[in-house]
Amino acid sequence: FKMSSRKVGIVGSGLIGRAWAMLFAAAGYRVQLYDILESQLSTALQELDKDLHSLEEKGSLRGQLRAAEQFALIEVTTKLEELTREALYIQECVPEVLQLKRSLYTKLDELLGEDTVVGSSTSTFMPSLYSEGLKRKQQMLVAHPLNPPYFIPLVEIVPAPWTSLEAVERAHSLMLSVGQRPVTLKREIQGFATNRIQYAILNEVWRLVASGILSVADVDRVLSQGLGLRYALLGSLETAHLNAPGGVADYFQRFGGEISAVSATYGATPDTQGDKVTLEEIARQCEELVPLEALEARRATRDEFLTQLAKLKKQFE
Repeated sequence: FKMSSRKVGIVGSGLIGRAWAMLFAAAGYRVQLYDILESQLSTALQELDKDLHSLEEKGSLRGQLRAAEQFALIEVTTKLEELTREALYIQECVPEVLQLKRSLYTKLDELLGEDTVVGSSTSTFMPSLYSEGLKRKQQMLVAHPLNPPYFIPLVEIVPAPWTSLEAVERAHSLMLSVGQRPVTLKREIQGFATNRIQYAILNEVWRLVASGILSVADVDRVLSQGLGLRYALLGSLETAHLNAPGGVADYFQRFGGEISAVSATYGATPDTQGDKVTLEEIARQCEELVPLEALEARRATRDEFLTQLAKLKKQFE
């Protein structure tokens, strides 16, 4: 396998596509960014140039190369056949529309060499939904980042039933090589792992607000001032492991009955789309905390915090 080609292709020049471009360029890969329109690509290049230099000014630029050197590694194309040529990996970042994905993968299927792995940034679709019936389906998988990928290292690698072990291993080692932290699901499942866990939390948070038990500010504090502080270092199982004298086996012996009793009171999964009353109330309180016009500034604070947190985490690795 020619790692020497060091070329990574990216389909889609939006926010996530650009984030991936920056991650790969930081690690010294040659990046080719594909989109349908020249105008989208020239905008993307301007944004990338601006973002890389602003990260450099803040001292948050990843990798050993300077911003200008990283930017020089990124080129653009409107031709898929140019994108696929000699690419060791392609990261697909098109909008979450199944028909769009299917038509793109059908085109890629005709152009891919046998050495190119294709990872999708999708958070919605299991890989079997868009790769079924394709010649190169064993080279296709999901590589789902968390937003913003530049500051959050997790990538979920999800194989379709026919994805080869080799493709999974290649995607895994590539993600490690750019400084991300991949987890590999043994098989595909709806929502992958992140969203299954995230939605379990959102459902209970929704119920607590809907039933008038907690305000939005307080329910979020349970995570930001409590659980989240531990979870920034430990997962929930290791947290349990540390929380009983005899480790995790002891923890579930002691608290398993209580866990089952509490879990039995959760009630039905809320209809977060249909329950307009609760949604209006949650939105009202959220917008009091962060008005819509302040979202951009709050995102910048989040990114700055995640940058500092990443530095702190490094000291504990």
